[in-house]
Formats: sequence, C-alpha cells, structure tokens
Amino acid sequence: MSDRLVHTETDVQGLSTAILLPSMDLFGSPIRSAVPPLTQVVGIGLFQRTVLTLQRAGIRQLIVLSGSDEDQLKVALTKGPRVTIPVRWMPLREFPVDDPRTWEALGAEVRGFCLLSGVGGVFSRPLIEQLRQDVQEGEAIVVAHRSGASPDGKANMNVLLSNQEEELADVVVLPCELLDAASLVSIDAGMVPVRRWLQEASRNGRVRILTTDANAGRWYQEIRNPADLQTAERKLFLSLKSEFEGFIDRYFNRKLSRWFTRIFLMLGLSPNSITMVATIIGLLAAAEFASGSYGAGLLGAALFQLSAVIDCCDGEVARLTFTESPFGAWLDMAMDNVVHLAIFGGIAWGLYLSMAGATHDWVPLALGATAILGNVLSFVSVNRAQGIKASSGWRTARHAAWAEFMLKNVASRDFSVAVFLFALFGVLELFLWIAAAGSLAFAMSMLWIIRPSARSEPAQRG
Repeated sequence: MSDRLVHTETDVQGLSTAILLPSMDLFGSPIRSAVPPLTQVVGIGLFQRTVLTLQRAGIRQLIVLSGSDEDQLKVALTKGPRVTIPVRWMPLREFPVDDPRTWEALGAEVRGFCLLSGVGGVFSRPLIEQLRQDVQEGEAIVVAHRSGASPDGKANMNVLLSNQEEELADVVVLPCELLDAASLVSIDAGMVPVRRWLQEASRNGRVRILTTDANAGRWYQEIRNPADLQTAERKLFLSLKSEFEGFIDRYFNRKLSRWFTRIFLMLGLSPNSITMVATIIGLLAAAEFASGSYGAGLLGAALFQLSAVIDCCDGEVARLTFTESPFGAWLDMAMDNVVHLAIFGGIAWGLYLSMAGATHDWVPLALGATAILGNVLSFVSVNRAQGIKASSGWRTARHAAWAEFMLKNVASRDFSVAVFLFALFGVLELFLWIAAAGSLAFAMSMLWIIRPSARSEPAQRG
C-alpha cells in the first residue's frame, strides 16, 4: 500500500478513541503512583485534566475502565469545564482487564487506532496531537521520557519493559487489530495485556517510540509523589503563552503574573472576573494620571503596569482550567481597549491641568483625542483581522503574514513599560505625541491590510 493510501486511511480511521485506566498501571505492574486520580493539579483533578486534555487534542470518544471510584470520577466530570465528547463507563468488576473478552469488546468500539492511558500523569495537548499525526497502519506507538530507541525510532520492547520501564510514560497508541487479537494472547491473571501486545509487536518491528525530551512543548510528567505534583504545576505554568506576546510580556509580565495566577486559582476567581480586576486597576491608573502631578503620574504608571501583569492572568487561568471562551477573549480585548482609552484620556487631562492658562494648553487634549480615535480604529481593525483569520478569509498569504506580524509585534502590552519610563522622566506629553501618531499609524496599516480580504470575502462565500 502506498504512503498516500496509508495516510488517507488513517485520516478516516485515525486516532480518535481513548481508553483510560484510572485504577491501575498501564503496563500491568503495581501502580507506580501513590497519588489518587482526583488529586488536584492547578485547580483540576488528574482524571478531569486528562479527559479535558484529550478532548482538546482531538479525541472524540472516551472509554473508562473504572474501579470502585467510578461514582466519584463521574461527579468530577460534571464539575467545571464541560466535557463534550461521549464517555462510556465499563466497570472493572464486569469487564476485568485480564479477560480477553473485555478487549474484544473494546476492539469492536474502535476504528483505526486507540490511545490507552492511565491518569497518573499530566501531559501537554501537543503530545497527543503529535501522536494523532504519527499513526501509521499496523504500528504501535509508545511514549517514553527519554530516547531509548534506535535511530529509526524502532525499539525492543522486551528491553524497555524489563530494564527501562521507568522511562515509559503511561501512554500507548495501539492499532485496533491488536485489540481484536487479544484472545490469541495468553494473559496472566490480573495483568493488563498491553505488555504482551507490545512485546509481540516489537518482534515484528511494529513499535515506534515517541520521546518527550526533544520538544519542550511535548511533555509528560508522571505523578508519583508531592514533588512530582510541584514539577507538573511548574511545567503547566511554563507552557502558558498568549498568541500575541511582546518582549516585556514574555520576560517580565509573565514572570510576575504566575504568582498572581496562583492566588486567583486559590480564590476560585473566573477568567472574566480577573479581566474586570485588571480593568479596575487600569481605570484607577487613569484617574491618577488625570490629577496632573508628577507623583500621581508615577503612581498611575505603576498601577498601569500592575494592570498589565494582572491582564496576563485571565488567559493563564482560562488555559489552565480549560475555561476559555469566545466571549472571554472578546471581553479581554474590549476591556484592554477601555483601559487604554482611559489612560490616554487621563494623561491628556492631567497635562491640560498642569498647563492650564498657557498658550497651547489645548494641545494635550487634541493629542489625547487623536490617540483615543486611533485606539478605537485599531480595536475595530484587529477584531476584523481576527474574524478574517478565523474564517480563513485572507485573500493572499502575504496579507495573512502582514496581519500576523502586526498583531504579534505591535499589538502587545509592552507599551505599559514605556508609559512608566515617560512618567519617571516627567515627559508624558512626549508619550502622548508618540501614542497619537502610533495608534493612528497602526490603525491605518491594519485597515489597509484587511481591506482586500474584506472586499473579496463575499466573492469567496459565493
């Protein structure tokens, strides 16, 4: 069969089903983790986090071989983010894992490939996405912490399972024909048959190793003790990144925001609530700027920087707890613009008060109005660009690339540091000149970039 036919078949019958074993180790050994499946990791239990990560990675059907804690696991899935994929519960007392008929029944539920996983670890969505991309007809995939494979990615599972089992993650992808062949395998009582299947497949050269050490975004952290929990939490926080992130965001705001995010998670605040907290702090900053004194301007700049830090937290909490929503993303962007409008207006009014009676005391007000106009136009154009991107409506790749460049390198929170520096040196009027010119230039550039795509969109729909 040609590669093209193989890929076509795996697209249709690919990896869309996962089987979870929350009460036992995947390889038939005694459970390595002493941490229960409902243990909280950054606000969500291990079992719930596993299910939601699989759902976000494209798994469309879930089968749970549950033990005595089935009722608790079911309750856990009803709390927090909504699980939208179908979940089938198969109690171990009725479907023991050492009974070939259990796996024959499971094989009948699977087309193409299935993912088998315990819930004693935390893993990234890109890891599962990579597994879904890597499936090849008739081949099993094993996730390992470090490379123990030959250069072609093949591995001797007898060696791995006997000498390096600690290097294996609790995640395996199997072609459905291995499940169908379960009745042909002699299985010891109480043993999960994955070990036997992999040994047999390895002898036929049908096992591939996917390691997690070569890609920082494709990670797996086994949870065996409280220290592992802390490591998993650290990896989750390090994996946070917004789509549009500037230098200051990456190397300053994110460093501070993680501490606030932990506090917000402990308090149980929703992402939208955190957005409003950042907004209130930003409006307080604008009020300080409006008083017109040097000290108040410096305090306003510090509050504005704090608002920018807190503004990172809503997205972090949303991603950590799987509570992202289109409305939340829109509210975040809208409130950012409300704060920016207030900051421009506050600085302009404060400068006007400090220059009252002078010949050109109207200039700050004119600059503030221009900055506000530019910010409003920028908000409209960014909204439009994101809509075009979501609908794949860019007329050419060049327009898409320009829009991506503008959004990632210009539309960021980095200018909060610039505001602080201008306030520190007492030259906020210079900042207002730059803000007025810059916001108009950005808005005009974005409007020019999206204009051809906006005009061509009706024709594409037709």
